[in-house]
Amino acid sequence: MAASEHENPEPDGLEQGLFSHLIELRTRLMRALITVVVVLVALIPFANRLYSELAQPLVKRLPQGAHLIATEVAGGFVTPLKLAFYTALFIGMPMILYQLWAFVSPGLYRNEKRLARPLLAAALLLFYLGCAFAYFLVLPAAFRFLTAVTPEGVEMMTDISHYLDFVMLMFFAFGLCFQVPVIVVVLAAIGVVNLEQLRSGRRYAIVGAFAISAFITPPDITSMIMLAIPMCLLYELGVLAVRWLLKPGQTEAA
Repeated sequence: MAASEHENPEPDGLEQGLFSHLIELRTRLMRALITVVVVLVALIPFANRLYSELAQPLVKRLPQGAHLIATEVAGGFVTPLKLAFYTALFIGMPMILYQLWAFVSPGLYRNEKRLARPLLAAALLLFYLGCAFAYFLVLPAAFRFLTAVTPEGVEMMTDISHYLDFVMLMFFAFGLCFQVPVIVVVLAAIGVVNLEQLRSGRRYAIVGAFAISAFITPPDITSMIMLAIPMCLLYELGVLAVRWLLKPGQTEAA
């Protein structure tokens, strides 16, 4: 009895399509990685200068004679390199996001692309604004408070690695908090909330902004207010964005 020819044919077309997508993903990830590496190599000669600039919010407010220290043997060498790497990621983020967008955008519908483009650009810009806000406004106020409350007889000498970790955490936290408008638009777009619910929920948004600020910022009232007020304003910006970007039918609650 002759064997049947192809009882369960292999989905060659599907496998080839999946393989080609994996190849494309690898190519785009390599482009993003190369961008970060090139920027990192360019920044390495300026690593110490970058760290000096990053340390200015604290150094300017240290008492006379106090300074940053390196408690680890290789801390003075490794910590500036870590900052150079973080800075390379920061500078290369537009290319990273572009490569990811170029990979996923062919699978999106036209209306999804129309909404995703401004949201992606706004998310990146707001993250940068959040980091700048933390560096120029919040950190100086926080360090002014922390140095003022240092007990008498205690010399404030912060380790450079701990300082870098603290500042990077603040940058990340403020960058995420500044995503409020993007989060509001996404929630409205997927039907979790509608425009009327966003308008009526302002009081809860204000309470939430102050609660998040109290949890994230250093223990001084000035830093808390300096984050809470922008978050409230960004919430209002998100409500306006929902009104501009989404049609009434797209903001109906699920």
